[in-house]
Amino acid sequence: MAASAKHAAWALAPALAVLLAFWLLPLAHLIVLGTESRDSSGSGYWQVLSSAQYLGSLAQTCALAIFVTLVALLIGGISGVFLSRQQFFGRSALVALLTFPLAFPGVVVGFLVILLAGRQGLFASLGLQVAGERWIFAYSLAGLFVGYLYFSIPRVILTVMAACESLDRSLEEAAHSLGAGHWRVVCDVIVPGLAPALASCGAICFATSMGAFGTAFTLGTRLNVTPVAIYNVFTNYANFAVAAALSVVLGAVTWAVLLLTRRLVKNAGTVL
Repeated sequence: MAASAKHAAWALAPALAVLLAFWLLPLAHLIVLGTESRDSSGSGYWQVLSSAQYLGSLAQTCALAIFVTLVALLIGGISGVFLSRQQFFGRSALVALLTFPLAFPGVVVGFLVILLAGRQGLFASLGLQVAGERWIFAYSLAGLFVGYLYFSIPRVILTVMAACESLDRSLEEAAHSLGAGHWRVVCDVIVPGLAPALASCGAICFATSMGAFGTAFTLGTRLNVTPVAIYNVFTNYANFAVAAALSVVLGAVTWAVLLLTRRLVKNAGTVL
């Protein structure tokens, strides 16, 4: 037993060293930095929690992340179930095409949104021809929403397709044999069976949307989302305390959602 514990300690030593050096120590410094104050306005945390601008930015970021998550789960969930159940010519190519945006960094995704709905984008040209005015939404929350969907939907599709492989098809056949219609089977059998995977994937989509910076920065630094606010406070005003406090608050909210989702999934698994 002692030898086994010693071997386990040696096996975990590299991971623990990396965790301590590149995660715990910087995080601890970030938390402490948020308590500092360079003037009489209070600590970084107080400035964040007492500022309507910062709280509004956080609320807007959360609302955007929730909306992106719900839409991605709806579109990606339906697409994932369909692709996992149906076999047709070109299916593999279609899956590869739908999941291809995962290969793009946030800056490229932002550039794609600009090409779609920027001042010289496809929608601008179409609007000019149809209505005589350019349709531009790339530099707003609508454009950021589209950008976040680019890399959220593929995650849901892949997760749902993998989860569908473990579903017990006999339960669906039994429900049909008892007279349940198609939508009743979907609501009572398929959705509950996919619920843990959907919840976990939704939490990841939410966390990604909360902290994504490259896409938001490409579309414009005037967007009132927290990652951009952290960048502006840090680079334009060199206010390290507020930047650190914003980072900690953003991380705490995201971590709380991930923890809550994990507990809900665990409780659902226990009930089932």
